[in-house]
Amino acid sequence: MWRVYLLYFGVLLFGLSIIGKVIYIQFVEGKELIKKAELLDLKYFNIEAVRGNICASDASLLATSIPIFNVRMDVSSPLITDKLFYNNVESLANNLAKLFRDKSKQKYKRNLLNERKKGNRYYLLKRNVTYDELKKMRSFPILKLGKYKGGMIVIPKNKREKPFKLLAERTIGYENKKEKVFVGLEGAFSEYLSGVNGKQLKQRISNGDWKPVYDENAVEPENGKDIITTIDINIQDVAEDALMRHLEEHKADWGCAVLMEVQTGYIKAIANLRRDTINNNYTEAYNYAVGESIEPGSTFKLASMLAVLEDKKINMEDTIDIGNGIVKYYNLEIKDVYPIRDGKITVKEAFEKSSNVGISKIIYNAYVTKPEKFVDHLYDMSLNKPLNIEIHGEGKPVIKNTDYESWSKVSLPFMSIGYEIRMTPLQLLTFYNAIANNGRLVKPIFVKEIQVAGKTIETFEPVVINKAICSKATIEKVRELLEGVVENGTAQKLNRSVYKIAGKTGTAQIANQNKGYDKENYNASFVGYFPANNPRYSCIVVVSKPSTGKYYASSVAVPVFKEIADKVYATQLDIHFHDENIYNSTYIPLYTVGEQDEIKNIYKILDFPIDSLSSNSEWVVALESNNSVRLGTRIIKEDIVPNVKGMGVKDAVFILESLGLHVKIKGKGFVKNQSKTPGTIIKKGSEIILNLSIS
Repeated sequence: MWRVYLLYFGVLLFGLSIIGKVIYIQFVEGKELIKKAELLDLKYFNIEAVRGNICASDASLLATSIPIFNVRMDVSSPLITDKLFYNNVESLANNLAKLFRDKSKQKYKRNLLNERKKGNRYYLLKRNVTYDELKKMRSFPILKLGKYKGGMIVIPKNKREKPFKLLAERTIGYENKKEKVFVGLEGAFSEYLSGVNGKQLKQRISNGDWKPVYDENAVEPENGKDIITTIDINIQDVAEDALMRHLEEHKADWGCAVLMEVQTGYIKAIANLRRDTINNNYTEAYNYAVGESIEPGSTFKLASMLAVLEDKKINMEDTIDIGNGIVKYYNLEIKDVYPIRDGKITVKEAFEKSSNVGISKIIYNAYVTKPEKFVDHLYDMSLNKPLNIEIHGEGKPVIKNTDYESWSKVSLPFMSIGYEIRMTPLQLLTFYNAIANNGRLVKPIFVKEIQVAGKTIETFEPVVINKAICSKATIEKVRELLEGVVENGTAQKLNRSVYKIAGKTGTAQIANQNKGYDKENYNASFVGYFPANNPRYSCIVVVSKPSTGKYYASSVAVPVFKEIADKVYATQLDIHFHDENIYNSTYIPLYTVGEQDEIKNIYKILDFPIDSLSSNSEWVVALESNNSVRLGTRIIKEDIVPNVKGMGVKDAVFILESLGLHVKIKGKGFVKNQSKTPGTIIKKGSEIILNLSIS
């Protein structure tokens, strides 16, 4: 047994020695060993990939990543002596205060002194320092001695920057992975933009620094890809500016404007502005064009007419009796907003003048026994389906049918004029774009290419949602209706354009939850396309709750549309030459009236021939003659009021004042008419009024 006891005692001693060693390491050597382990630790670090750029169609940067820095200071570094610190702390504080202008010199100094006393080795001097600011900081007292002797700790990171600030800001969007918020193109194309983070093994060395060490498992970061959007930055600027000015003028709640390329569905401009009541300005805080489902009002009458024309229920020249502009359906009235003559008007007039009574009667009479047939037409046009665009948050279209609980006996007439349904501005624009595109409904596209280092690796082709929303014959008829709105109807302000526009106005009362429709607040909109005879672009403008007295679309939305369309027409020269016959003809630009030498010089520069038999008079009028310019005589006689119509204001004033008349000018451009009849006797010193016009 003594052998057993001896073995047992030996095992016991061995166990006790292990326990003793553990206790010794834990409580005697523990702190020192932990420090050594920390100093010699190995750790994998993420290497952040640089996020890709978002670019306009011409490669202008809309969003990019720029380097910024958090700057900290090892205030209590043993390498910063008391003499060095206290002799220079005031100068350092002064420089920091001047550079950042966020704290006083005294506060910077007080903070530095306090952190020195606390022994802070990682004091935050400033977050989000730019590279230029960082360069200046490197020259400041103490910090200029570097990382060790000066205690300067620089932590680099990336910041997302939008060079054009407000322009398309909400559509460009942002991404917040922590809160899982994905907005706009930043969120929709995050997979392309993010890239892939790398990893690198580092070893902790003295002073707590980490140095890279070789590791065959290290992964290099793969930077994000660039996305090339369809947005034209120049047109976007015009859209944003025009919308901003008119929202400010009418003190509207919000507004949006979208320009789309007809055949491709490319979005060339998209502006969304909302009034900030706190700061009294407008910001891109929400993408109304994509996310705001609203009752479209009269702009939806196009869909109603398309349905009834497709069924051949009416002809364009049929008449409808609108009475005194009021019609009652069961317990509710529908009234005409615009004054239209009493009695019978044609179907074409009802649409052009936006007669609520006329359109509702047409649809009610055609479908009262089978309202589901009308709804089926709307569904055949894909109006009940979302566009499924890449940007998150698209509003859901609501085109109710007879199975809905909310369907009532008045639903059919009210739906026909754009109530009891909901669509986003972009969904409505896509529908109108299909009319311009001969019935072909294409999906709105925001991104056309993915690039890496300037090379295209992926392209996004147009996507057809519906090959034909109706017959070609019906498309031709409704296009005639839309052109009539501009020529004879509620959008005649656009009829003065040098190019042809087609479209529809809408002024819809806004529903006030369960309290009915608010008679004080409206959504004013205009949606259409241009040039009407060869559509290249479609556009929608919506202005919500204008509050200065004007709320009709013709006064609120139409001017924004025209500014955008004018910019496009002026800069896209290929729009002007859509007809092959143009290339086979010679067009002479006529300068109208002016001094002969100046006019000749203009035509010489333009390389247009001048008829050799032209006038030798000092003042002439330019006329077209057999593919050349003929200069007709404009007679100027003493004591006789001359004809200065068509002249530039400078020439007209020179002539009239030299004859002793006092000239008063109204307007801008060329002389359109004059208050004194040409050929009458001049009374020296009398006043003559010149009315000018650009066109």
